[in-house]
Amino acid sequence: MDPDTFRAAWPRVVRALAVVTRSLDRGEECAAEAFARAASRPDGSIEDLTAWCVHVGRRVWLDEMRHEAVLTRLMPEIARAETTLDDAPARPGDGLDDRLALLFVACDDALAPGAQLVLAMRVVCGLPIRRIASHLGIADATAAARLTRAKSGLARARGEFSVPDRAERESRLPIVLACVAGLFSVGQHEALEPADATEDPARDALTLAEALAAEFPDDPEVLGLRAVCRLGLARRPARVRDGVALPLDEVNRAEWDTRLLDAGLDDVATAVGLGRRPGRFVLEAAISGVHSTSGGTGRTDWHRLAALYDALLEVWPSPATRVARLVALGRRELAGAEGAAATPGLAAVERELEEFVTGGPPYAARDASLALADLARRTGRTDEAAARYRELIDVVPEGPLREFCRRYAG
Repeated sequence: MDPDTFRAAWPRVVRALAVVTRSLDRGEECAAEAFARAASRPDGSIEDLTAWCVHVGRRVWLDEMRHEAVLTRLMPEIARAETTLDDAPARPGDGLDDRLALLFVACDDALAPGAQLVLAMRVVCGLPIRRIASHLGIADATAAARLTRAKSGLARARGEFSVPDRAERESRLPIVLACVAGLFSVGQHEALEPADATEDPARDALTLAEALAAEFPDDPEVLGLRAVCRLGLARRPARVRDGVALPLDEVNRAEWDTRLLDAGLDDVATAVGLGRRPGRFVLEAAISGVHSTSGGTGRTDWHRLAALYDALLEVWPSPATRVARLVALGRRELAGAEGAAATPGLAAVERELEEFVTGGPPYAARDASLALADLARRTGRTDEAAARYRELIDVVPEGPLREFCRRYAG
């Protein structure tokens, strides 16, 4: 099945079947079965994948209802002509992008943040449980349990499937932005070189950010998030060489996607130009903009980045922000030192990073370990760096980042 066709059809089919079945859970299950049947058919035998899967998924649902002994009640439905997108029931929130509609449903504040992300990755992006668990660094059973709890919790809290109205979408926007940012972070950390376009959370995040910008064109946080996605993806083509991840100061910037880069920088300028107090995503966009315009090795403005992280820490004091700020402070110390020498300031930064390694959440501990290994390598402590990278080989997921650790593990 063509990945781009799947990416376009999946959210439309899930949304249409959720309306038909009045349940997000059942609609997603029927959609999965329809796509599985479509995948088994010869290429080219389905002219309109979306309409075909909506029809097949609807028939799957009717078969389930028949097995539940309600055939009599459903006879009028079965007798109707084949369903197409045009004669399907009216969908609440029509005019809203299908992926975005499902995301606003998934980001219900009745669900825990972890459950929202798993539900979004499964229902909005169509990722299988195995891939979701791998991306989030959790067991398959844990991801499956979170998904089950999310679906049942949503059903208990809201009843029948429905897309929230404009006012409710505005109130859920911060949760939605955080969820899209989570998807992008997962893609950038775990899928630097995705083998399959249908399993690329970072690209899915950009699609959602673009749909959000169309829905909220004057919201600086929305524009900031889109800038983060655009700039990150613009730099991704050069992040891997021969299967090994590269740090930003080693990449060939000629390989960057200049179209996405220019669009992302335009978003940064527009978001800042709106004149409101910068929030999390405007500041993250500004940080990404500094990295994107630094001009090459040794020219990154670490003083500016440290100041931006100080501001970000005030509005979003997460472990990820604290670790990233320490990275900027460490590189600032190195930039001001005579050569690659350790300094008292650098030692203080490393002590704080060690605290995250021993007591921070898993993702922050991993990032702090990577930062400590990098600082040791840059200051000539090769044995210490190699030891840290050897430990990280068993921590980071299989792929380019693990190969990077293996490269310096000695």
